[in-house]
Amino acid sequence: MSEDESIVDRARVDEGVLALRPDYRALLITVSGLVGGPSDDLSEAALSHAETVARERLAGTAPETLPEVASWRSAFLDFGVKPRQARSSVEALLRRVDAGLPRINRLTDLYNAISIEHAIPIGGEDLTGYIGPPVLVRADGNEPFDTMANGEPIVESPEPGEVVWRDDVGVTCRRWNWRQCVRTRLTEDTTEALFILDALDPISTEALLKIGEQLTALLRETSPQAQFTSRLIGD
Repeated sequence: MSEDESIVDRARVDEGVLALRPDYRALLITVSGLVGGPSDDLSEAALSHAETVARERLAGTAPETLPEVASWRSAFLDFGVKPRQARSSVEALLRRVDAGLPRINRLTDLYNAISIEHAIPIGGEDLTGYIGPPVLVRADGNEPFDTMANGEPIVESPEPGEVVWRDDVGVTCRRWNWRQCVRTRLTEDTTEALFILDALDPISTEALLKIGEQLTALLRETSPQAQFTSRLIGD
């Protein structure tokens, strides 16, 4: 068993999270042999197309009018987070569509494109920064979360009861899919990655798997030799 397969096999969603949202499913995709790098023609084309699709679907309305985004607002409220405090990653992206999303790096741009095209939160993380498998839990409030504030590295902790992704040493993403830590963020040098596709109703499991296939196909265009492993959790 490869290390990527081991990580996917040991990943889990805690019962406390499923009790909060029984409709939650996660598709985890690990990839080795990726070709990272700066934003390029492929990532620009994918992101530009996705921005057009998102603008047409929104048609000038607020992102929370989409049922997929509304589900995440409800989920955040379920563990005590109001929209003014934090929004799901996909809502945050969709709010920037009219002005145009920032171009960050090839891999981040590609998964952001799939995220806004399908109105689904997607996280991308560098696997080499992981210590142990990813686990989605309700935080006890003492876990470390490394981030940046005013250009300086700091360590915070989540609120007790907050839904977080974590590994053996700390939180990798706060508030379900709101903000990722610095330790596992994708860079231009990333060659091994974990992508987490989050789904709540009305996204069906079939639709989730097809979205994963689209992301995989897009990554193959820039990394033809890449090796993929995937696992569906919560269905």
